[in-house]
Amino acid sequence: MAQVKAKYLKDYRAPDFTITHVDLSFVLDGADTRVTAVSQVKRINQDAKTLVLDGEGLSVSQLLVNGKSHDYRVTEGQLSIDTDLVEFELSIVTELDPQANLALEGLYMSDGAYCTQCEAEGFRRITFFLDRPDVLAVYKVRIEADKAAFPYLLSNGNRVDSGDLDGGRHFVCWEDPFPKPAYLFALVAGDFDLLDDSFTTKSGRDVALQVFVDKGNLHKAHHAMASLKKSMAWDENRFDLEYDLDIYMIVAVDFFNMGAMENKGLNVFNTKYVLADKDSATDEDYHGIESVVGHEYFHNWTGNRVTCRDWFQLSLKEGLTVFRDQEFSSDVGSRAVNRIHAIKVIKNQQFAEDSGPMAHAIRPESVIEMNNFYTVTVYNKGAEVIRMMHTLLGEQGFQAGMKCYFERHDGQAVTCDDFVAAMEDASGVDLTQFRRWYSQSGTPELTVNETYDAESQEYRLSLRQHTPPTPEQSEKLPLHIPLDLELLGSDGRSLVSQVFSITEAEQDLVFSGMTEQPVPSLLQNFSAPVRLNFDYSVDQLIHLMRYAGSEVAKWEASAALFSQAVWQNVAHLKAQKAMYVDPRLVDGVKGLLLDEQLDQALLAEVLKFPSLNTLVEQVSRVDLDALASAREFMLEEIASGGEDELLARYRELSTMDSAGARALKNACLGLLLQTSDAHQGLVQSQYEQAGNMTDSLGALAALNLEQSELRVSLLQDFQQKWADTPLVMDKWLTLEACCPGEDRCDALRELTQHSAFSFANPNRVRSLIGAFAAANPVVFHRIDGSGYRFLTEAIIKLNTLNPQVAARIITPLIQFKKFDEQRQKLMRSALEDILALPDLSKDLYEKVSKALA
Repeated sequence: MAQVKAKYLKDYRAPDFTITHVDLSFVLDGADTRVTAVSQVKRINQDAKTLVLDGEGLSVSQLLVNGKSHDYRVTEGQLSIDTDLVEFELSIVTELDPQANLALEGLYMSDGAYCTQCEAEGFRRITFFLDRPDVLAVYKVRIEADKAAFPYLLSNGNRVDSGDLDGGRHFVCWEDPFPKPAYLFALVAGDFDLLDDSFTTKSGRDVALQVFVDKGNLHKAHHAMASLKKSMAWDENRFDLEYDLDIYMIVAVDFFNMGAMENKGLNVFNTKYVLADKDSATDEDYHGIESVVGHEYFHNWTGNRVTCRDWFQLSLKEGLTVFRDQEFSSDVGSRAVNRIHAIKVIKNQQFAEDSGPMAHAIRPESVIEMNNFYTVTVYNKGAEVIRMMHTLLGEQGFQAGMKCYFERHDGQAVTCDDFVAAMEDASGVDLTQFRRWYSQSGTPELTVNETYDAESQEYRLSLRQHTPPTPEQSEKLPLHIPLDLELLGSDGRSLVSQVFSITEAEQDLVFSGMTEQPVPSLLQNFSAPVRLNFDYSVDQLIHLMRYAGSEVAKWEASAALFSQAVWQNVAHLKAQKAMYVDPRLVDGVKGLLLDEQLDQALLAEVLKFPSLNTLVEQVSRVDLDALASAREFMLEEIASGGEDELLARYRELSTMDSAGARALKNACLGLLLQTSDAHQGLVQSQYEQAGNMTDSLGALAALNLEQSELRVSLLQDFQQKWADTPLVMDKWLTLEACCPGEDRCDALRELTQHSAFSFANPNRVRSLIGAFAAANPVVFHRIDGSGYRFLTEAIIKLNTLNPQVAARIITPLIQFKKFDEQRQKLMRSALEDILALPDLSKDLYEKVSKALA
């Protein structure tokens, strides 16, 4: 492959030129699509004599400077123009074939509609431009197309003109008054069903709201619309932020690399995060739609009105907006359950990224392919860093910082340091040491030891923080860690509840006047994204499950109790001893099942005991076979011990109609199937009587771990029933991907030929191949290497088709260092085969080369 060069944050330079205004004209005509970009260019660096524009795969048919032909040269994806002019008009006409664009970046076709995706660097596939986030221009857009085939012509801003043309064609013009970088540009042209509504802002402005969906799906757009209106009201109430255009549009497209995109005023969404009705969408889908619609809407201020100076600052907008969408979901739903979901992402996925070859800070120092840094570290750990600031400053101090941030930087492209400075200046809190969270990679480990002196009535917690070295960063400094701590007495009373700042490598917390040794609830609500090392006893964890003031802490205690027992049984297996379950654990679970006051959704989370992937992340080296056996044993023992309580609770919940009741009912059903095949009748009955997708899928998911004739027949029935609904077929593909069995990889190969699957559609790829690699670890890591071979074959196929998707689903293959030598050898061999590809994409090269380094 061609020489690949890394880019470095330290090399950032302001642009020599900027573009203040751009008029874009699109003549959409299939393979003969023509784009005219007329830009007002202004020199910033007076010593610069050459304007260099970014472009990829473009054919230039005309280039004019101030209306006259001008010399230019194109080399290695850049167009250069020598000029002494300070300000000038640059006109470039390019010719595109959107139908041939299978990478789904720039302008492409999605199931018959024209669509764009320009973040991070897709605009350069449309026209030669200063495709960088610190060049902000005012856009005017004219779109022309066949009226019958493409009645809706959409772009950013407000609609200002439209009309009919000869030959059955028509045009629409749009103006966006707010300067934006090229990555926020959007265009959609197609024939859709349209859901209209409106929202009145707190200042009394009426905003038109529109959701565009594929024909026949209008009835599935109402939840997305309701979520949008709820998001707009929440942002006004919680953050005092009001929408600023006359119209807000959402378009759902089936072929999309991401979940959604926050293009100014015209959000392009993956259909997965728009379409829902109770027959075809689960409660989890409904929640996901509400969360993602909120996320993209909140970007209007945190990402659009204030954007990134450079792509190394990506967490400036993404970490902050994930925090905002998490707070939105928590304010309108269950705060505890939403917090648990966020914690699971960090512990299961982000910690894995930190311990792998792609470990990076939330503000990376270098990058080869920017698409590779749309990661759980930048997004979700970035959100945790924002949350820590919120914890340290409090709601009032945080909101003062947000107000200062917008007052200073509205209409600008800025840095993470600018955000922290606004928080610091508004609150008066020194965040100098806290800034290390932005530049230091890896997961900190917080080790805590306790001592109690009954005579002096003194309780002491000795804390030590340490961040292990990561591939590109061997030396680590102490971080500013907010430690949310509660001390509980033997009667469950809260003796201390406070947030402490841990800033030293070693630090003691001393509590006087303790008449008994308390039980510490450490790092409550996961107050910092760190690994906690504390030697809890079984009795202490049960005490926390019963009395902790935080519901999240109760869940954490239950997960720790289960994990501790699993690892003890792994040790028993290695010592060739019989496995054993502490009856106190079973009694604790039974007690929770009998507690009618406990939130149903929270109890459902408790009963979703830590997954195999979660447990793998708790150690530096794992015996996967022993771990899988120990976890399976624990589930069977807990389920058998609580079988009567599970069955009673299941039957009680079957009469209830709420998301929490369904979540708990399906968790109970999954455990009941661990006890005996006799409960398969419950599964069949639930599936056949289900009045919603949550219960249908819950029954299938419970059965999916069993090799049975019932599983085969119900999955076949499900497939036949939903064959014409792609998003539901995605669920079927994922069920097939996550099923155990020695011949599973052969079955998955056959499924890649199924009419429901297409390598060209990212949703299908993620549902089958991505889900297999990420969520079926026992089969993926089969010692014969069949799982690795299956993923490798798919990666090689996707390398030229859609390298962005290929790079995202390869992640489980590059995280091989936790496994035994034989598996490591097989995984490395697979990666070497990929690295040897003569046409290897930058996306894959960066990940594979770092893994093999």
